[in-house]
Amino acid sequence: MAATAVLDLVKDLIARPSVTPADFDCQRMLALRLEQSGFRCESIVRNGVTNLWARRGTTGPLVVFAGHTDVVPTGPLEKWESDPFVPVERDGFLYGRGAADMKSSIAAFVVAVEEFVAAHPSHAGSIALLLTSDEEGPSVDGTVRVCEWLQERGETLDYCIVGEPTSTDRLGDVCKNGRRGSLTGRLKVKGMQGHVAYPHLARNAVHDVAPALAELVSIEWDQGNAYFPPTTFQVSNMSAGTGATNIVPGEAVLVFNFRFSTASTPDSLKARVTTVLDKHGVDYHIDWALGGEPFLTPKGTLSTALTDAIRAETGLETELSTTGGTSDGRFLAKVCPQVIEFGPCNATIHKVNERIELDSLVPLKNIYRRTVENLLLAV
Repeated sequence: MAATAVLDLVKDLIARPSVTPADFDCQRMLALRLEQSGFRCESIVRNGVTNLWARRGTTGPLVVFAGHTDVVPTGPLEKWESDPFVPVERDGFLYGRGAADMKSSIAAFVVAVEEFVAAHPSHAGSIALLLTSDEEGPSVDGTVRVCEWLQERGETLDYCIVGEPTSTDRLGDVCKNGRRGSLTGRLKVKGMQGHVAYPHLARNAVHDVAPALAELVSIEWDQGNAYFPPTTFQVSNMSAGTGATNIVPGEAVLVFNFRFSTASTPDSLKARVTTVLDKHGVDYHIDWALGGEPFLTPKGTLSTALTDAIRAETGLETELSTTGGTSDGRFLAKVCPQVIEFGPCNATIHKVNERIELDSLVPLKNIYRRTVENLLLAV
């Protein structure tokens, strides 16, 4: 029965083509279902983005499951072995866009709390779900807005589990207790266009920035710490010139990104970049964009509850990791002291023929349920 409950709900969600910021009534369907288990559901709509806050209980501690109903575009349909919005079981897997990222997690959340509430209708504390349709897109009107709304209402979150696909080889082998920050710079270098045969009458923007770029690439920005790897610097785009072979480029544009640990700050990284550029006499302008600050949940109540649940269900000893890209955890960490991401294997996320192992659906649901039990039954 449990396998059928999770699988049927995953299929229902996959069949809704909720490409960011569309929700296609995923949240409305879930809200109607959660209300039957005593959840009070509220929809928060901002600029075409749909968000759901569903809570059961009024006392603490509050355990929150967070996720997103939106999915990334499918890519070329002809490369899919089956329609990405028609869930298909094949060779032990469930195929469809969002199967791994992250409609299976949402289905597992919902069935897990249904089972928990049915078994413990008078449980201590509270349980909530926070869902958005704007995680895969700009992330402007989604989780961040709900967090602000909750702060304005004075609601206090104690524990938050984000259902991002974190496992690598087997369900439960990795969960994320933090994420690195992301800082992007768009560097415009000013030179003087001219004829390549008369370089003394021009100033090559590429040549001007090359020594500074070489130094930036070689810098050790920090050494990381016990939870984070060292900060990295990578150039992602570079353009210069007109396309002609006989013109000195008068301008060069570089886009670079830092994935940074808590050992550095956005301001410290910006200062070091400008120091290098100034030292090399580069004429430049930089536009900065902070994609997200790093966050970290040290080992504690939530990580113990989750890793104990994973061990009980799978026998695995989970690795706590802070690798990977940004997630909505960066917003939740500002309003919740303990945030951890955990979900299914991530090998096929955002890819053609996205899929999840059918045999992982019930264990995933059980891990979420066991975690709630560990957090609330001992209160």
